[in-house]
Amino acid sequence: MKKKIAVGFWESIARIVLKNRIVILGFILAITIFLALQWKNLGMTYTEANLLPKKHIVNQQYEDFLNKFGEEGNLIVIGFKDQAFFTPKAFAAWNELMTGLKSSKEVELVVSLNDLKKLEKNETEEKFELVPLIDQKQTVNPAYLQKIKNELFNNLPFYEGLLFNKQSGSIRSAIYLNKKIVNTAARKTFIIENLVPKIEKFEKTTGIDLRVSGMPYIRTINAENMKGEIGLFIGAALFITSLIFFLFFRSFRATFISICILLIGVMWSFGTLGLFHYKITILTAIIPPLIIVIGITNCIFLINKYQQEIKIHHNQAKALQRVISKIGVSTLMTNLTTAAGFATFMITGNDLLFEFGLVTSINVISVYLLTLAVVPIFYSFMPLPKEKHLFHLSKTYISTLLDWVENIVKYKRKTIYIIYALLLVFSVIGVSQMKVSGSLIGEMPKSASFFKDIVFFEKEFNGVMPLEIMINTKRKKGVMKLSTMKKMDELQKTISEIPELSKPISIVNLVKYSKQAYYNGNPEYYELPTSQEQAFILSYAKNATKNTKENLMKSYVDSTGQYARITTFMKDIGTEEMAKVESKLHEKIDKIFPKDRYEVTLTGKALVFQKGTSYLIDNLIESLIFAIFLIALLMAYLFRSGKMVLASVITNILPLCITSGLMGYFGIPLKPSTILVFSIAFGISVDNAIQFMAKYRLDLLQNKGKVKKSVFSALRETGISTFYTSVVLILGFATFTLSSFSGTIALGGLISCTLLFAMFANLLVLPALVLTFEKKRAKKEDLIEELN
Repeated sequence: MKKKIAVGFWESIARIVLKNRIVILGFILAITIFLALQWKNLGMTYTEANLLPKKHIVNQQYEDFLNKFGEEGNLIVIGFKDQAFFTPKAFAAWNELMTGLKSSKEVELVVSLNDLKKLEKNETEEKFELVPLIDQKQTVNPAYLQKIKNELFNNLPFYEGLLFNKQSGSIRSAIYLNKKIVNTAARKTFIIENLVPKIEKFEKTTGIDLRVSGMPYIRTINAENMKGEIGLFIGAALFITSLIFFLFFRSFRATFISICILLIGVMWSFGTLGLFHYKITILTAIIPPLIIVIGITNCIFLINKYQQEIKIHHNQAKALQRVISKIGVSTLMTNLTTAAGFATFMITGNDLLFEFGLVTSINVISVYLLTLAVVPIFYSFMPLPKEKHLFHLSKTYISTLLDWVENIVKYKRKTIYIIYALLLVFSVIGVSQMKVSGSLIGEMPKSASFFKDIVFFEKEFNGVMPLEIMINTKRKKGVMKLSTMKKMDELQKTISEIPELSKPISIVNLVKYSKQAYYNGNPEYYELPTSQEQAFILSYAKNATKNTKENLMKSYVDSTGQYARITTFMKDIGTEEMAKVESKLHEKIDKIFPKDRYEVTLTGKALVFQKGTSYLIDNLIESLIFAIFLIALLMAYLFRSGKMVLASVITNILPLCITSGLMGYFGIPLKPSTILVFSIAFGISVDNAIQFMAKYRLDLLQNKGKVKKSVFSALRETGISTFYTSVVLILGFATFTLSSFSGTIALGGLISCTLLFAMFANLLVLPALVLTFEKKRAKKEDLIEELN
């Protein structure tokens, strides 16, 4: 009864589609126009990916920090290492560059050598004054510039680590952007149209190679690179999939139909992003090419079935109806499993993955419905395929491959299982060697100029990734107490001893500098004042930078004096190394800051990303398990057989294990991009298993329960589509390796690798398992044949 209802339903769908061709095409056109109008809402993201849920404790701590001190990722650094700098020509060009940047409305503060201030004691008014380090009138004198260089490197320890590296001689300036524009389009405009041209002009004038870094700059240039790759991905995916499709089918009309479907699918995917007002991120940028790669498989299944039917009976109406009624249900299930693989990202609690999972799963189903309608409708307006279009169905290499597969499955199932077991052991060993990477810049293109600049700042200044420590003294003006200062100084000494971290900056640095200034600039007095010195030195310090924009330290103590901030920068280190650094810091914090009097929080973009990576990996493993469970339920509904579901799941888990093992052997770490591979690949690779199982179930009914005959007839018919779709998917995902982003390269390469193993698993392991699970019935069949 259920079978009759199912068949009747799909036959009804076939009649509706074929009888209302013009109406359906008009409806598709209307949807396409509507979604195209939503493109106006598209835009690039201007913030970093936050991998943690909003209510996560680490996110709450970070938000608390931002509420106290404002946006922390507003620093751009410009540095160089060149002895030619301290010459009149180079210094004049530098002065022009920095003055121009300082006058920009987007810039809040510039700390640079050309107009550097130093503290001096005004004994008359009993206060410190900020006076210029450099007399601009004398900068035409090379000897004067050398004198300034000597004073900077030997007498101003306050700026060491911030503006210069005493050992190597490298110098940098710090540009603090207006915090209000850091996460807006104005940041991009400033960097692309103002900062970059000024830097290029300086380099052309002086021949000095400038290094530029800092999160605002990195994010902007990275977003521009990402924007440029969207067109590359779409073009490459469309070209490769269409070319392979044509080489298989040798039909311009079939290729044309497929390209039309894929282009509409791309338009819909962009339109869906715009409809939901989602920004284009490193993940959502790959949705259109994903739709191309996944959508072409629907075209292959439907067109291949149409041509098979034409070859059998040459009746176009019958063939078109069977394309929908016979392939409709199996392709629906394959697309549901693929969509389920993406939809599981929505349960991670992460906004970025939720958007990616939602839009991709919607578009997977949309492009399925589009293909199911367009392929039969287009072919209904066309003449029957010619013999040359059907020739691929009986190609020698396909027949040879299927003959070999059938022979192996018939006579060498033990060999298949032994190889399966060996591959599983191989994979487990590899998995044990896998590592986790939570690098904030690890996903960025290594070939980009800014990446080389990051390496420069890591070497010269120990990194550009901000790590923040917020200290709550639990009382107003508690920060300025000498006891608090000493504790902060002790923590800063520990930070300075950790090679992965840069020299820390806090109010402590200014207080030390105040003592040095009180003793007439003698660098030997760059230290915290004693209890006897505290009263008169701090009274001088209170007015040192009062009511001036050039107060570098104003962001390091909140307005109440209750909260202090220590800022350091870290190298691009992995999750394991970060955990060690964090442990050292917590150990020192717990030792010197009593919890009843202080509350100390570690935060900052680098730490939030590290924690987000660990959280994401834990949750994506859970989502993968959920995806497997969900897909198994869908297959159980389709096949009503636990054995068949088990066979399909076992078959498609092996490729995931092999890929995991290869990641371990080749040192490819688990990170946000690579962990996505498994849910995506499983959802796609199980499609071929569903096609085989659906055909096997149908043949089992037609062959009156004969297992072997049904297995091999299903293998013969679906084997061609399995081979075609696998090759297209493998090469389609391989186009992602054209990216300059290491995460995207890893995603494409690993999915291609997984699908390659999945193709052979579905051709060999799956039919072998079905025969093994139905061994008793198969033996009965052999016995009956012998008796007859």
